[in-house]
Amino acid sequence: MIRVLLADDQSLVRAGFRALLDAQSDIEVVAEAADGEEAVRSIRELRPDVVLMDIRMPLLDGLAATREVTGDAGLQDVKVVMLTTFELDEYVFEAIRSGASGFLVKDTEPEELLRAVRAVVDGDALLSPGVTRRLIAEFAARSKEPAAAGEMARLTEREREVMALVGIGLSNEEIARRLVVSPLTAKTHVSRTMVKLGARDRAQLVVLAYESGLVRPGWLG
Repeated sequence: MIRVLLADDQSLVRAGFRALLDAQSDIEVVAEAADGEEAVRSIRELRPDVVLMDIRMPLLDGLAATREVTGDAGLQDVKVVMLTTFELDEYVFEAIRSGASGFLVKDTEPEELLRAVRAVVDGDALLSPGVTRRLIAEFAARSKEPAAAGEMARLTEREREVMALVGIGLSNEEIARRLVVSPLTAKTHVSRTMVKLGARDRAQLVVLAYESGLVRPGWLG
């Protein structure tokens, strides 16, 4: 079973998500939280697999709550998916940089929400379709100048190539087709790159691709 915690200050939103998730044979909602502080307490107590975290909440907002969760070594297996009302929420890029595994707009289709929960458990990043590249390009353009090579020097040429493809939003299957390798080989390259760079998940690998200068916003097309 995939254990999910819902953190949102709107009870109607939580009720809708719970009804959808609990109807699945492989997903169970283990708790709800109406503010960030309650969310962090419940996450530490229950250690769910996935947290659906609203960005704007009282007492402690979703961004600060996510930092507390991702900064806790004992909660490394907990995946946070941010929920936002607007596709271009100004906090989304920073949330991913802080360790969130992705984000979804609240009016996403039910099938996409279910795919999101299952995808992050499998180690994939999840960003709402249609806005991923535009959003990352916009906020990467506002972020600091590319960092020095540093850890990037540890990557092989192929790993750098794979990281660049992850950075422009390609899935393992798309990377495999681009490089004419198997999806398993592509996934292995992605995993090794994450380990070498200390990336929590695929979403952080995307951010590192921009911050290192390996990918620039103008390349997205």
